Amino acid sequence: MGNMGVNAPISIFQSDYFSAEFMKSMWDLASLSAVLKDLSTEKMYDSPTEIIRFLNIIQLLNEASLGIREPIDTEDTLYYRYRSIYTNDEEPPTIQTIQRVLNILERNNWVMKQTRQIKLMDRGKRLMDGLIRMGNDALAYYLQDDIGRSLFQARRDAEISAAYDDKGISGGNKIASMLYNVEQAIEQLESRQLEFLADRNALPQLEQINGLMQELEEKMAERLAQFQTLEESLIMSNLIHRGTATMTKGTALSLSVLTKYIRFVNMQLTPIEEKISPEKVRNFILSIYEPPAHSNIPTTHDIFSFMEQNQYEGETFDGLWLPVKFAAPIGKEDIHEAVNYLEIYEPKREGEMEEIEEPVYDDIEIMNGSIREALDSANWQMMKAQIDTSKIENYLEEHGETEIEQLIVESSSNKWNDAILSMLALSALTSNSKIAAQSKAETKEFDKEWEWINDGDKQYTIRKLTSDD
Repeated sequence: MGNMGVNAPISIFQSDYFSAEFMKSMWDLASLSAVLKDLSTEKMYDSPTEIIRFLNIIQLLNEASLGIREPIDTEDTLYYRYRSIYTNDEEPPTIQTIQRVLNILERNNWVMKQTRQIKLMDRGKRLMDGLIRMGNDALAYYLQDDIGRSLFQARRDAEISAAYDDKGISGGNKIASMLYNVEQAIEQLESRQLEFLADRNALPQLEQINGLMQELEEKMAERLAQFQTLEESLIMSNLIHRGTATMTKGTALSLSVLTKYIRFVNMQLTPIEEKISPEKVRNFILSIYEPPAHSNIPTTHDIFSFMEQNQYEGETFDGLWLPVKFAAPIGKEDIHEAVNYLEIYEPKREGEMEEIEEPVYDDIEIMNGSIREALDSANWQMMKAQIDTSKIENYLEEHGETEIEQLIVESSSNKWNDAILSMLALSALTSNSKIAAQSKAETKEFDKEWEWINDGDKQYTIRKLTSDD
Protein backbone atom coordinates (compact mmCIF):
# COMPACT_ATOMS: atom_id res chain seq x y z
CA MET A 1 0.00 0.00 0.00
CA GLY A 2 2.79 2.46 0.83
CA ASN A 3 4.39 1.98 -2.63
CA MET A 4 1.35 3.12 -4.53
CA GLY A 5 1.95 6.24 -6.67
CA VAL A 6 -0.26 8.52 -8.67
CA ASN A 7 -0.71 5.77 -11.30
CA ALA A 8 -2.33 3.44 -8.74
CA PRO A 9 -4.25 5.55 -6.19
CA ILE A 10 -5.58 3.99 -3.02
CA SER A 11 -9.19 3.03 -3.72
CA ILE A 12 -11.69 0.78 -1.96
CA PHE A 13 -12.90 -0.38 -5.39
CA GLN A 14 -9.44 -1.72 -6.30
CA SER A 15 -8.53 -3.22 -2.89
CA ASP A 16 -8.40 -6.82 -1.70
CA TYR A 17 -11.80 -7.45 -0.15
CA PHE A 18 -10.28 -9.85 2.41
CA SER A 19 -7.43 -7.62 3.63
CA ALA A 20 -7.53 -6.36 7.23
CA GLU A 21 -7.28 -2.72 6.14
CA PHE A 22 -10.27 -3.04 3.79
CA MET A 23 -12.39 -4.73 6.48
CA LYS A 24 -11.60 -1.96 9.02
CA SER A 25 -12.60 0.76 6.54
CA MET A 26 -15.91 -1.00 5.90
CA TRP A 27 -16.50 -1.30 9.67
CA ASP A 28 -16.08 2.48 9.93
CA LEU A 29 -18.82 2.99 7.33
CA ALA A 30 -21.02 0.43 9.07
CA SER A 31 -20.47 2.29 12.36
CA LEU A 32 -21.54 5.58 10.77
CA SER A 33 -24.64 3.91 9.35
CA ALA A 34 -25.47 2.40 12.76
CA VAL A 35 -25.19 5.76 14.56
CA LEU A 36 -27.43 7.50 12.01
CA LYS A 37 -29.92 4.62 12.15
CA ASP A 38 -30.12 4.69 15.97
CA LEU A 39 -30.57 8.48 15.93
CA SER A 40 -33.17 8.48 13.16
CA THR A 41 -36.61 9.17 14.52
CA GLU A 42 -39.69 10.70 13.00
CA LYS A 43 -39.01 13.92 14.95
CA MET A 44 -35.43 14.20 13.68
CA TYR A 45 -36.49 13.55 10.08
CA ASP A 46 -39.18 16.24 10.13
CA SER A 47 -37.15 18.87 12.04
CA PRO A 48 -33.73 19.99 10.77
CA THR A 49 -33.06 21.60 14.18
CA GLU A 50 -32.82 18.10 15.72
CA ILE A 51 -30.00 17.31 13.29
CA ILE A 52 -28.03 20.47 14.12
CA ARG A 53 -28.44 19.71 17.84
CA PHE A 54 -26.78 16.33 17.29
CA LEU A 55 -23.99 18.02 15.30
CA ASN A 56 -23.61 20.60 18.10
CA ILE A 57 -23.11 17.77 20.60
CA ILE A 58 -20.42 16.01 18.57
CA GLN A 59 -18.77 19.41 17.88
CA LEU A 60 -18.44 19.96 21.65
CA LEU A 61 -16.91 16.49 22.03
CA ASN A 62 -14.54 17.23 19.14
CA GLU A 63 -13.42 20.58 20.60
CA ALA A 64 -12.77 18.95 23.99
CA SER A 65 -10.65 16.21 22.38
CA LEU A 66 -8.59 18.82 20.48
CA GLY A 67 -7.93 20.82 23.65
CA ILE A 68 -9.91 23.85 22.45
CA ARG A 69 -12.18 23.55 25.49
CA GLU A 70 -11.93 21.86 28.88
CA PRO A 71 -12.39 18.06 28.97
CA ILE A 72 -15.91 16.69 29.39
CA ASP A 73 -16.06 14.29 32.34
CA THR A 74 -19.80 13.48 32.61
CA GLU A 75 -23.11 13.85 30.80
CA ASP A 76 -23.99 16.74 33.14
CA THR A 77 -20.88 18.66 32.05
CA LEU A 78 -21.83 18.19 28.39
CA TYR A 79 -25.44 19.23 29.13
CA TYR A 80 -24.53 22.50 30.88
CA ARG A 81 -21.80 23.34 28.38
CA TYR A 82 -24.33 22.98 25.55
CA ARG A 83 -26.74 25.40 27.29
CA SER A 84 -24.00 27.97 27.96
CA ILE A 85 -22.55 27.94 24.43
CA TYR A 86 -25.60 27.50 22.17
CA THR A 87 -27.76 30.16 23.79
CA ASN A 88 -29.69 30.75 20.54
CA ASP A 89 -31.23 27.26 20.82
CA GLU A 90 -34.63 27.90 22.36
CA GLU A 91 -35.23 24.18 23.02
CA PRO A 92 -31.85 22.66 23.97
CA PRO A 93 -31.63 18.88 24.38
CA THR A 94 -32.56 17.50 27.79
CA ILE A 95 -30.15 15.54 29.98
CA GLN A 96 -31.96 12.35 28.89
CA THR A 97 -31.32 13.21 25.20
CA ILE A 98 -27.63 13.86 25.96
CA GLN A 99 -27.37 10.47 27.72
CA ARG A 100 -29.10 8.71 24.80
CA VAL A 101 -26.74 10.24 22.22
CA LEU A 102 -23.65 9.35 24.29
CA ASN A 103 -24.87 5.76 24.74
CA ILE A 104 -25.33 5.42 20.95
CA LEU A 105 -21.84 6.84 20.30
CA GLU A 106 -20.27 4.57 22.92
CA ARG A 107 -22.05 1.50 21.57
CA ASN A 108 -20.60 2.19 18.10
CA ASN A 109 -17.07 2.87 19.41
CA TRP A 110 -17.09 6.62 18.74
CA VAL A 111 -16.50 7.63 22.40
CA MET A 112 -15.33 5.89 25.57
CA LYS A 113 -16.61 6.84 29.03
CA GLN A 114 -13.68 6.90 31.44
CA THR A 115 -13.53 7.77 35.12
CA ARG A 116 -12.40 11.36 34.61
CA GLN A 117 -13.51 12.19 31.08
CA ILE A 118 -15.52 11.15 28.04
CA LYS A 119 -12.78 10.32 25.52
CA LEU A 120 -13.33 10.69 21.77
CA MET A 121 -11.96 7.67 19.87
CA ASP A 122 -10.08 7.89 16.54
CA ARG A 123 -13.01 6.41 14.63
CA GLY A 124 -15.42 8.91 16.15
CA LYS A 125 -13.16 11.86 15.41
CA ARG A 126 -12.71 10.92 11.74
CA LEU A 127 -16.40 10.26 11.17
CA MET A 128 -17.45 13.40 13.07
CA ASP A 129 -15.09 15.51 10.93
CA GLY A 130 -16.60 13.97 7.81
CA LEU A 131 -20.17 14.77 8.93
CA ILE A 132 -19.30 18.40 9.77
CA ARG A 133 -17.48 18.91 6.43
CA MET A 134 -20.45 17.41 4.62
CA GLY A 135 -22.84 19.83 6.35
CA ASN A 136 -20.63 22.86 5.61
CA ASP A 137 -20.29 21.84 1.95
CA ALA A 138 -24.06 21.47 1.66
CA LEU A 139 -24.65 24.92 3.19
CA ALA A 140 -22.11 26.57 0.84
CA TYR A 141 -23.75 24.75 -2.11
CA TYR A 142 -27.30 25.93 -1.34
CA LEU A 143 -26.15 29.54 -0.81
CA GLN A 144 -25.51 29.74 -4.58
CA ASP A 145 -28.11 30.24 -7.31
CA ASP A 146 -28.94 27.49 -9.83
CA ILE A 147 -25.97 28.17 -12.12
CA GLY A 148 -23.65 29.04 -9.24
CA ARG A 149 -24.36 25.66 -7.59
CA SER A 150 -23.09 23.70 -10.58
CA LEU A 151 -20.01 25.93 -10.84
CA PHE A 152 -19.41 25.71 -7.07
CA GLN A 153 -19.60 21.90 -7.18
CA ALA A 154 -17.22 21.83 -10.16
CA ARG A 155 -14.73 23.95 -8.20
CA ARG A 156 -15.06 21.63 -5.18
CA ASP A 157 -14.41 18.64 -7.47
CA ALA A 158 -11.16 20.29 -8.60
CA GLU A 159 -10.15 21.01 -4.99
CA ILE A 160 -10.97 17.46 -3.87
CA SER A 161 -9.02 16.05 -6.81
CA ALA A 162 -6.00 18.15 -5.78
CA ALA A 163 -6.36 17.14 -2.11
CA TYR A 164 -6.79 13.40 -2.78
CA ASP A 165 -5.63 12.30 -6.24
CA ASP A 166 -2.38 14.27 -6.00
CA LYS A 167 -1.61 12.55 -2.68
CA GLY A 168 -2.09 9.05 -4.02
CA ILE A 169 -5.61 8.56 -2.62
CA SER A 170 -8.52 8.20 -5.01
CA GLY A 171 -11.00 11.06 -4.75
CA GLY A 172 -13.44 9.32 -7.08
CA ASN A 173 -14.14 10.31 -10.69
CA LYS A 174 -13.66 13.99 -9.87
CA ILE A 175 -12.43 15.12 -13.30
CA ALA A 176 -15.50 13.60 -14.97
CA SER A 177 -17.73 14.98 -12.20
CA MET A 178 -16.21 18.43 -12.63
CA LEU A 179 -16.89 18.34 -16.38
CA TYR A 180 -20.46 17.20 -15.77
CA ASN A 181 -21.16 20.10 -13.39
CA VAL A 182 -19.64 22.67 -15.77
CA GLU A 183 -21.74 21.27 -18.64
CA GLN A 184 -24.85 21.56 -16.46
CA ALA A 185 -23.99 25.20 -15.68
CA ILE A 186 -23.45 25.97 -19.37
CA GLU A 187 -26.77 24.38 -20.29
CA GLN A 188 -28.60 26.47 -17.66
CA LEU A 189 -26.77 29.65 -18.70
CA GLU A 190 -27.75 29.07 -22.34
CA SER A 191 -31.39 28.55 -21.41
CA ARG A 192 -31.49 31.55 -19.03
CA GLN A 193 -29.43 34.16 -20.88
CA LEU A 194 -32.59 35.93 -22.12
CA GLU A 195 -33.83 35.99 -18.53
CA PHE A 196 -30.56 37.64 -17.41
CA LEU A 197 -30.85 40.29 -20.13
CA ALA A 198 -34.37 41.10 -18.94
CA ASP A 199 -33.24 41.61 -15.31
CA ARG A 200 -31.86 45.09 -14.60
CA ASN A 201 -30.11 43.76 -11.44
CA ALA A 202 -28.37 40.82 -13.14
CA LEU A 203 -24.97 42.48 -13.71
CA PRO A 204 -23.32 41.37 -10.38
CA GLN A 205 -24.53 37.80 -10.92
CA LEU A 206 -23.20 37.74 -14.50
CA GLU A 207 -19.84 39.06 -13.29
CA GLN A 208 -19.73 36.34 -10.61
CA ILE A 209 -20.59 33.59 -13.13
CA ASN A 210 -17.93 34.84 -15.54
CA GLY A 211 -15.36 34.99 -12.72
CA LEU A 212 -16.19 31.44 -11.59
CA MET A 213 -15.98 30.19 -15.17
CA GLN A 214 -12.53 31.74 -15.66
CA GLU A 215 -11.35 30.32 -12.33
CA LEU A 216 -12.62 26.88 -13.32
CA GLU A 217 -10.81 27.13 -16.66
CA GLU A 218 -7.52 27.57 -14.78
CA LYS A 219 -8.31 24.74 -12.35
CA MET A 220 -9.33 22.44 -15.21
CA ALA A 221 -6.08 23.11 -17.06
CA GLU A 222 -4.15 22.48 -13.83
CA ARG A 223 -5.98 19.21 -13.20
CA LEU A 224 -5.55 17.89 -16.75
CA ALA A 225 -1.86 18.84 -16.68
CA GLN A 226 -1.34 16.21 -13.97
CA PHE A 227 -1.82 13.46 -16.56
CA GLN A 228 1.37 13.86 -18.58
CA THR A 229 2.60 10.30 -19.11
CA LEU A 230 1.72 8.38 -22.27
CA GLU A 231 -0.28 5.72 -20.41
CA GLU A 232 -2.31 8.27 -18.45
CA SER A 233 -2.92 10.49 -21.47
CA LEU A 234 -4.33 7.53 -23.42
CA ILE A 235 -6.74 6.73 -20.59
CA MET A 236 -7.75 10.36 -20.07
CA SER A 237 -7.74 11.42 -23.74
CA ASN A 238 -11.54 11.58 -24.03
CA LEU A 239 -11.86 13.59 -20.81
CA ILE A 240 -9.04 15.94 -21.87
CA HIS A 241 -10.70 16.70 -25.23
CA ARG A 242 -14.11 17.01 -23.61
CA GLY A 243 -12.77 19.28 -20.85
CA THR A 244 -10.95 21.58 -23.26
CA ALA A 245 -14.04 21.99 -25.45
CA THR A 246 -16.36 22.46 -22.45
CA MET A 247 -14.27 25.15 -20.76
CA THR A 248 -13.73 27.02 -24.03
CA LYS A 249 -17.47 27.04 -24.65
CA GLY A 250 -18.33 27.98 -21.06
CA THR A 251 -15.86 30.87 -20.83
CA ALA A 252 -16.93 32.22 -24.23
CA LEU A 253 -20.63 31.95 -23.34
CA SER A 254 -20.37 33.66 -19.93
CA LEU A 255 -18.20 36.45 -21.37
CA SER A 256 -20.61 36.84 -24.31
CA VAL A 257 -23.67 37.30 -22.08
CA LEU A 258 -21.80 39.76 -19.82
CA THR A 259 -20.52 41.77 -22.81
CA LYS A 260 -24.00 41.89 -24.40
CA TYR A 261 -25.43 43.20 -21.13
CA ILE A 262 -22.87 46.01 -20.89
CA ARG A 263 -23.24 46.86 -24.60
CA PHE A 264 -27.01 47.22 -24.15
CA VAL A 265 -26.42 49.67 -21.31
CA ASN A 266 -24.03 51.69 -23.51
CA MET A 267 -26.49 51.54 -26.41
CA GLN A 268 -29.05 53.66 -24.52
CA LEU A 269 -26.78 56.71 -24.77
CA THR A 270 -25.47 56.04 -28.28
CA PRO A 271 -25.95 59.12 -30.53
CA ILE A 272 -28.65 58.63 -33.17
CA GLU A 273 -27.69 59.46 -36.76
CA GLU A 274 -29.87 61.90 -38.69
CA LYS A 275 -29.44 59.95 -41.91
CA ILE A 276 -30.18 56.27 -42.50
CA SER A 277 -27.62 54.18 -44.36
CA PRO A 278 -29.47 51.33 -46.14
CA GLU A 279 -26.27 49.26 -46.38
CA LYS A 280 -25.60 49.54 -42.64
CA VAL A 281 -29.20 48.63 -41.83
CA ARG A 282 -28.97 45.61 -44.15
CA ASN A 283 -25.70 44.44 -42.58
CA PHE A 284 -27.14 44.87 -39.07
CA ILE A 285 -30.24 42.81 -39.90
CA LEU A 286 -28.09 40.06 -41.44
CA SER A 287 -25.71 39.98 -38.45
CA ILE A 288 -28.49 39.69 -35.82
CA TYR A 289 -30.39 37.06 -37.82
CA GLU A 290 -27.83 34.30 -37.33
CA PRO A 291 -24.72 35.52 -35.44
CA PRO A 292 -21.79 33.17 -34.71
CA ALA A 293 -22.15 31.02 -31.60
CA HIS A 294 -21.38 32.87 -28.32
CA SER A 295 -20.56 36.10 -30.17
CA ASN A 296 -21.15 39.60 -28.80
CA ILE A 297 -23.66 40.41 -31.55
CA PRO A 298 -27.18 40.59 -30.02
CA THR A 299 -29.99 38.66 -31.66
CA THR A 300 -33.55 39.96 -31.99
CA HIS A 301 -34.53 37.86 -28.95
CA ASP A 302 -31.69 39.47 -26.96
CA ILE A 303 -32.90 42.97 -27.85
CA PHE A 304 -36.53 42.21 -26.96
CA SER A 305 -35.43 40.56 -23.68
CA PHE A 306 -33.43 43.62 -22.66
CA MET A 307 -36.48 45.79 -23.43
CA GLU A 308 -38.32 43.79 -20.74
CA GLN A 309 -36.35 45.84 -18.19
CA ASN A 310 -38.73 48.68 -19.11
CA GLN A 311 -36.11 51.40 -18.82
CA TYR A 312 -38.42 53.60 -20.89
CA GLU A 313 -42.19 53.62 -20.53
CA GLY A 314 -43.86 51.37 -23.07
CA GLU A 315 -40.78 49.27 -23.85
CA THR A 316 -42.25 46.17 -22.27
CA PHE A 317 -45.62 44.74 -23.13
CA ASP A 318 -47.24 41.34 -23.61
CA GLY A 319 -47.59 40.06 -27.14
CA LEU A 320 -46.24 37.85 -29.90
CA TRP A 321 -43.39 39.05 -32.13
CA LEU A 322 -43.71 37.99 -35.76
CA PRO A 323 -41.51 39.03 -38.72
CA VAL A 324 -43.63 40.97 -41.24
CA LYS A 325 -42.57 42.61 -44.53
CA PHE A 326 -44.52 45.62 -45.83
CA ALA A 327 -44.35 47.06 -49.35
CA ALA A 328 -43.36 50.73 -49.37
CA PRO A 329 -46.39 52.86 -50.42
CA ILE A 330 -45.91 55.19 -53.43
CA GLY A 331 -48.19 58.19 -53.66
CA LYS A 332 -49.52 60.04 -56.75
CA GLU A 333 -47.13 62.95 -56.29
CA ASP A 334 -44.12 60.63 -56.17
CA ILE A 335 -45.20 58.97 -59.44
CA HIS A 336 -45.75 62.38 -61.08
CA GLU A 337 -42.28 63.61 -60.05
CA ALA A 338 -40.67 60.41 -61.32
CA VAL A 339 -42.37 60.69 -64.76
CA ASN A 340 -41.47 64.38 -65.00
CA TYR A 341 -37.84 63.61 -64.18
CA LEU A 342 -37.65 60.99 -66.93
CA GLU A 343 -39.21 63.38 -69.47
CA ILE A 344 -36.77 66.23 -68.89
CA TYR A 345 -33.71 64.12 -68.06
CA GLU A 346 -30.52 65.21 -69.81
CA PRO A 347 -27.24 63.39 -69.39
CA LYS A 348 -24.49 65.37 -67.72
CA ARG A 349 -21.80 66.57 -70.12
CA GLU A 350 -18.20 66.19 -69.25
CA GLY A 351 -16.46 69.50 -68.63
CA GLU A 352 -12.83 70.30 -68.97
CA MET A 353 -10.57 67.71 -67.41
CA GLU A 354 -8.84 69.05 -64.35
CA GLU A 355 -5.28 68.08 -63.82
CA ILE A 356 -4.67 66.57 -60.42
CA GLU A 357 -1.40 67.62 -58.94
CA GLU A 358 0.67 64.92 -57.35
CA PRO A 359 1.06 65.43 -53.58
CA VAL A 360 4.48 66.46 -52.35
CA TYR A 361 5.70 64.70 -49.23
CA ASP A 362 8.21 66.34 -46.89
CA ASP A 363 10.60 64.34 -44.75
CA ILE A 364 10.22 65.25 -41.08
CA GLU A 365 12.34 63.72 -38.33
CA ILE A 366 10.45 62.80 -35.16
CA MET A 367 12.15 61.88 -31.87
CA ASN A 368 11.18 58.72 -29.95
CA GLY A 369 9.39 60.78 -27.30
CA SER A 370 7.29 62.51 -29.93
CA ILE A 371 6.32 59.18 -31.50
CA ARG A 372 5.21 57.87 -28.09
CA GLU A 373 3.20 61.04 -27.46
CA ALA A 374 1.58 60.77 -30.90
CA LEU A 375 0.63 57.12 -30.33
CA ASP A 376 -0.71 57.85 -26.84
CA SER A 377 -2.75 60.74 -28.21
CA ALA A 378 -4.17 58.59 -31.03
CA ASN A 379 -5.01 55.81 -28.56
CA TRP A 380 -6.77 58.31 -26.24
CA GLN A 381 -8.82 59.76 -29.12
CA MET A 382 -9.89 56.26 -30.19
CA MET A 383 -10.94 55.43 -26.64
CA LYS A 384 -12.90 58.70 -26.29
CA ALA A 385 -14.75 57.81 -29.50
CA GLN A 386 -16.01 54.64 -27.79
CA ILE A 387 -16.47 55.85 -24.19
CA ASP A 388 -17.97 59.23 -23.27
CA THR A 389 -15.68 60.79 -20.64
CA SER A 390 -16.80 64.41 -21.10
CA LYS A 391 -19.21 64.46 -18.13
CA ILE A 392 -16.55 63.26 -15.70
CA GLU A 393 -13.91 65.63 -17.11
CA ASN A 394 -16.25 68.65 -17.06
CA TYR A 395 -17.34 67.94 -13.48
CA LEU A 396 -13.75 67.62 -12.24
CA GLU A 397 -12.80 70.76 -14.14
CA GLU A 398 -15.57 72.68 -12.37
CA HIS A 399 -15.48 71.15 -8.85
CA GLY A 400 -11.92 69.88 -8.48
CA GLU A 401 -11.11 66.85 -6.28
CA THR A 402 -14.33 64.93 -5.50
CA GLU A 403 -15.38 61.70 -3.76
CA ILE A 404 -15.93 58.90 -6.28
CA GLU A 405 -19.58 58.27 -5.32
CA GLN A 406 -20.40 61.99 -5.45
CA LEU A 407 -18.66 62.22 -8.83
CA ILE A 408 -20.69 59.32 -10.28
CA VAL A 409 -24.07 60.52 -8.97
CA GLU A 410 -23.76 64.26 -9.61
CA SER A 411 -22.02 64.09 -12.98
CA SER A 412 -24.78 61.92 -14.46
CA SER A 413 -27.65 60.58 -12.31
CA ASN A 414 -28.39 58.13 -9.49
CA LYS A 415 -29.52 55.34 -11.87
CA TRP A 416 -27.56 52.11 -12.08
CA ASN A 417 -26.98 52.22 -15.85
CA ASP A 418 -25.45 55.70 -15.58
CA ALA A 419 -23.23 54.38 -12.79
CA ILE A 420 -21.87 51.66 -15.10
CA LEU A 421 -21.12 54.21 -17.82
CA SER A 422 -19.41 56.50 -15.31
CA MET A 423 -17.25 53.63 -14.03
CA LEU A 424 -16.22 52.82 -17.62
CA ALA A 425 -15.29 56.48 -18.12
CA LEU A 426 -13.28 56.53 -14.87
CA SER A 427 -11.45 53.37 -15.96
CA ALA A 428 -10.59 54.94 -19.33
CA LEU A 429 -9.36 58.17 -17.71
CA THR A 430 -7.27 56.25 -15.17
CA SER A 431 -5.64 53.98 -17.76
CA ASN A 432 -4.65 57.05 -19.81
CA SER A 433 -3.25 58.91 -16.74
CA LYS A 434 -5.87 61.68 -16.95
CA ILE A 435 -7.02 61.33 -13.33
CA ALA A 436 -5.62 60.03 -10.03
CA ALA A 437 -7.31 58.41 -7.01
CA GLN A 438 -6.54 59.09 -3.35
CA SER A 439 -7.88 56.95 -0.49
CA LYS A 440 -10.18 58.58 2.07
CA ALA A 441 -11.27 57.11 5.40
CA GLU A 442 -14.74 58.68 5.65
CA THR A 443 -17.08 59.38 2.74
CA LYS A 444 -20.62 60.73 2.40
CA GLU A 445 -23.72 58.74 1.39
CA PHE A 446 -25.80 59.72 -1.66
CA ASP A 447 -29.29 58.69 -2.78
CA LYS A 448 -28.93 56.16 -5.62
CA GLU A 449 -30.56 53.06 -7.14
CA TRP A 450 -27.47 50.90 -6.81
CA GLU A 451 -25.06 49.75 -4.09
CA TRP A 452 -21.33 49.02 -3.89
CA ILE A 453 -20.43 45.32 -3.70
CA ASN A 454 -17.56 46.26 -1.35
CA ASP A 455 -17.98 49.42 0.76
CA GLY A 456 -14.22 49.98 0.63
CA ASP A 457 -14.44 50.66 -3.12
CA LYS A 458 -16.07 54.05 -2.50
CA GLN A 459 -13.47 55.35 -0.04
CA TYR A 460 -11.53 57.31 -2.66
CA THR A 461 -11.39 60.83 -4.03
CA ILE A 462 -10.71 61.59 -7.70
CA ARG A 463 -8.75 64.54 -9.04
CA LYS A 464 -7.76 65.61 -12.53
CA LEU A 465 -4.06 65.39 -13.34
CA THR A 466 -2.29 68.44 -14.76
CA SER A 467 0.87 68.74 -16.85
CA ASP A 468 2.83 69.45 -13.66
CA ASP A 469 1.87 66.03 -12.25
